[in-house]
Amino acid sequence: MSSIDWDKLEEVVERAVRKARSEELKEMAEYMRTGFQEILNRLDEHDKRLSEITEILRRHEEILKRHEEILSDHGKILSELVKAVGELKVAMGSLGRRWGVDLEKTVLKIYKDALESRGIEPGKVEKFIYTDVDGKYYRQGARLEMDVYIHDDKVYLIEVKSHAELDDVEWLFDKARIVGRILGREVKRVILMAINIDKEALDRANQLGIDTIYGAVIT
Repeated sequence: MSSIDWDKLEEVVERAVRKARSEELKEMAEYMRTGFQEILNRLDEHDKRLSEITEILRRHEEILKRHEEILSDHGKILSELVKAVGELKVAMGSLGRRWGVDLEKTVLKIYKDALESRGIEPGKVEKFIYTDVDGKYYRQGARLEMDVYIHDDKVYLIEVKSHAELDDVEWLFDKARIVGRILGREVKRVILMAINIDKEALDRANQLGIDTIYGAVIT
């Protein structure tokens, strides 16, 4: 049996170790290179995503700016509209008062025959206005208005409406009694004249003994 050459063996083992270490380093280097490349790829993806988000935010900022401009314009328009509505309300109030007077005159003319058949001359119907300063008859400071026709000490009270509703009938009944007390005379007849009248208002007027003259009944 031949003897072992320990020097030769040691040299072989050393070469094997160096080779093994070299392979490990190469494997480690490859692993690190692959890992770094993956990290770089992910960073690149994040960078692209960040760019997209930045672009979206920029667009949103532009949209928000446009909305602010639109809201500012709307604010100006709303301010002008409020002003216009205020002016319109004043004009409508004036027109409404004028319309009320014209309406009464028009309705009295339209139903002239119906009034005359009840012994009333439309041309002699007068406006009665009373302010209850002391609250003696109704409420303190209340203003009461009604059309009145007086003939041979007979008092006829007339209310004119474009559209008569249930509340109008109830208030007319109460107001007629109050006006009768103010005039100090017996009210012969209370007449409600309307272009249109609700069915329930007509039924209630009949129950309360209020005479009605109307163009159409709304059901």
